[in-house]
Amino acid sequence: MTRHVRFLVHPGFVLLDLGGPLDAFSFANRLCGECYRLSVASVAGGPVRSSCGLEVITESLPKAGAEAGADGPADTLIVVGAPEPPEGPSVEALAAAVAAAASHTRRIASVCTGAFILAASGILDGRLATTHWFYAPRLQARYPELRVDGDRIHTCDGGVWTSAGLTAGIDMTLALIEEDLGQESARSLARMLVVYYRRPGGQYQYSSLLNFDPGSDRIRRTLSFARENLAKDLSVERLADVAHLSVRQFGRAFTASTGMTPAKAVERIRVEAARTMVEDGRQTFAEIARLVGFIDPDRMCQSFLRVLGQTPQELRRQFRQTAP
Repeated sequence: MTRHVRFLVHPGFVLLDLGGPLDAFSFANRLCGECYRLSVASVAGGPVRSSCGLEVITESLPKAGAEAGADGPADTLIVVGAPEPPEGPSVEALAAAVAAAASHTRRIASVCTGAFILAASGILDGRLATTHWFYAPRLQARYPELRVDGDRIHTCDGGVWTSAGLTAGIDMTLALIEEDLGQESARSLARMLVVYYRRPGGQYQYSSLLNFDPGSDRIRRTLSFARENLAKDLSVERLADVAHLSVRQFGRAFTASTGMTPAKAVERIRVEAARTMVEDGRQTFAEIARLVGFIDPDRMCQSFLRVLGQTPQELRRQFRQTAP
């Protein structure tokens, strides 16, 4: 069985958001025969310029009810992202095209900020979704009917897939291929591509809350307080008090502004502070845990695994091996 995978691009799209998943499917064909037929489309067709200036020749996206022919409708439609969340009249046309395609497409997916187009189409209403960690709060604020998790590498909810930015599109594609062809095929493909079969940790390991600047002054104030008082009580009750909000109001406002819960944010801030000291190598893990507010080294280790996908011991050893 050959599945038709169609990529939808638009002016200013990120080439890696297209090329990474496209090549992953192409390499899957080398492993299993012609499992996939691949095509690149845009709303109007013709050449479409990417954000780096390279143009890609596209076919026009078929109108609703016009998918007849030898190939039939696409099995999977993947909406490619751009460096910034798309805005303006072009979003309406893209969203309408995606909504029309959804009725005759088995699987819909997006890479990076392509999630904003899926959200505008209504396909993500009530679903769990992700996008690049930097834009996750904006996606949640613009489309409150979604459930945005900015830490996921990729998500799947009811046959609708979303992924984080750039290389995370390859992670999502491996998961799509595993769904189609099985675990062993996906593992073999990961080895061929020299990537993780399942990447450890979430995408927040690549972000920095130390430089995060939410739109709300209250939330900005609580984040500053947390950074300056790592070893003290940073419970949600204490942070809500700093923000002069009830615990319930604070929890909702914080998640809307940052795309994560207060507890997850505090854990990340502590891990980021601890990471610098772990790499420095001059303090014991017990000393570091105490300085940044973890109860003990075991708790710090568990948080490192959740946020970074590796233990403090592994990180220190890795840093020593790569340091000049």
